[in-house]
Amino acid sequence: MRFFLVISILFSQLFVMAADHKCEIQAKFVSFGHKTAENRNIDVIIIHSVYNASGGDIYDVDLIIKQFAKYKVSPHYLIDRQGVVYQMVNEKNIAFHAGKSVLPDGGTGINNRSIGIEIITSLEEAPTDKQIQSAAQLVMDIKNRYKIKYVLRHSDIAPNRKTDPWNLDWNGFLEKINGKIE
Repeated sequence: MRFFLVISILFSQLFVMAADHKCEIQAKFVSFGHKTAENRNIDVIIIHSVYNASGGDIYDVDLIIKQFAKYKVSPHYLIDRQGVVYQMVNEKNIAFHAGKSVLPDGGTGINNRSIGIEIITSLEEAPTDKQIQSAAQLVMDIKNRYKIKYVLRHSDIAPNRKTDPWNLDWNGFLEKINGKIE
C-alpha cells in the first residue's frame, strides 16, 4: 500500500512539473488573415515581433489584433508581455504572416508550410523573460508534433523588408529550444 502511495505522489509531482513546462494557450481565433487548408506539410516556424502602432497602448492585444485585421494578416500565435499565448489561427490552416520571403534552401510559399508566432514587444524593449519562456515552450511543443526543418526569424526570410524579432537574444533562444539551456 505504501509503495502505491509513494508512486502516486511521485507521479503527481511529475505531472505538475510537466504542466509547469507547458505554456497555457488561450483561444482568440480571428476571421481574417488566413485561409483553410487540408493536409499541409508544416516544417517551418517563423518568429516575429509586433506592437500596436495605431495609437493607444503599444502592448494592447486587442489593438494589435485590430491592426492585423486592417492589413488582413494574422499569425497562428500571439504572445503578450505576461507570456500569455493566444491562438489566433488553427495550425492546420494557412496564416498570412510571412509575406514575400525565401527560406535558406531557396524555398518560397512560406505561409503554406509554416507556423507564425508573434511576440509583443517594441523596437526599444526586449521580450520579457515570460515571453521568451512561453515562446520556447510553444516552439518545443510544435517541434514535438511536426518534423520542423527550420526555426527562423522574420528577418532571416525577408532581410530586405523585415528586422524582427527585435531585441531577442536569438542564439540564446535557439539554445533554449534545442535543449541546451533549461
